[in-house]
Amino acid sequence: MPSVKRIGVLTGGGDSPGINAAIRAIVRRAEPAGLAVVGFRDGWRGAVEDDLVPLGRSEVAGILHIGGTILGTSRTNPYEKDPATGTWTPTPKVDRILDTLNRRRVDAVLAIGGDDTLGVAHRLASHGVRAVGIPQTIDNDIGGTDYAIGFHSALAVVTEALDRLHTTAHAHHRVLIVEVMGRDAGWIAVLGGLAGGADVILAPEEPFSVPQVEEALQWRLDAGRRFSIIVVAEGARPLELGSRPVAEEARTDAFGHAQLGGVGYWLAAELEKTGLPLTPRVTVLSYLQRGGGATPFDRLLATRLGVAAVELACAGQYDAMVGFHGTDVGPVPLAAALAGCPKPVPREYLELARNIGVR
Repeated sequence: MPSVKRIGVLTGGGDSPGINAAIRAIVRRAEPAGLAVVGFRDGWRGAVEDDLVPLGRSEVAGILHIGGTILGTSRTNPYEKDPATGTWTPTPKVDRILDTLNRRRVDAVLAIGGDDTLGVAHRLASHGVRAVGIPQTIDNDIGGTDYAIGFHSALAVVTEALDRLHTTAHAHHRVLIVEVMGRDAGWIAVLGGLAGGADVILAPEEPFSVPQVEEALQWRLDAGRRFSIIVVAEGARPLELGSRPVAEEARTDAFGHAQLGGVGYWLAAELEKTGLPLTPRVTVLSYLQRGGGATPFDRLLATRLGVAAVELACAGQYDAMVGFHGTDVGPVPLAAALAGCPKPVPREYLELARNIGVR
């Protein structure tokens, strides 16, 4: 019999298609192992407020293809960050989490989320919490794994959007700027732009300038191309702004992240000043990238990671994350995975985007 008898599951941060597939896999793998499963509602908030629900086969029936998360999510953070030192200090919420886990006899926690959610799991390990992380974020910027749950589905949405926008851009002779998610890494922008045939791709990994973009658009005009598609990540960094992203002033979340957004409209306004004979228009995909059902790849990935997380807990391997490498799934120390955040887009992809795009 495993030393673990009851597992708690939670989903934190931004939602991604495929989370429900992971929850389903956890429950279906835990049952034959003789494990009970409970879900904490709304991420770490559920653990803080003792808000949980039993999870059995009936609760996860029919959720494989459904987007979002049946458990809900939040950006609740039981720690406070010292802005001077960057160190995290426990708040009273940590004691409440420990009390909840003890009273509810939850032996292990499977945390599904990005670097913030997994960072909390890692810090709680120093308080004796036995946690296993499952990477999910459409940004795909978690270290220790090739892909995170949700990225492939978001990529499909961006690619389809670009396919649709190409016809309008061509018909109206416009520059269509498509703003996609990607705070610190441009996985969605770069791979989505490549798959969707974007002419200019702007990612956080490489600061850009308006004259560079103008030159690329002029090159297409000189070649007889009377339209262009630009894909820009929300965290792209204009040189004109000191290589800083466009952010909403004084707005941060519970983990201290500035609320980004608006780089597409900023770029459109700057391009209008250049006098190019192409009218810029902006499409912000925003939450459309997170919504809807998961692709087959994400459903399979989530299923494999969910099963592996249960098996890791049964084997007593904690403070770890299940990662996907090549075609294999295996454990990665949470400390190592978090140290690799944000995971940048590899140089070869950035060079590929330049080599097949306009010059």
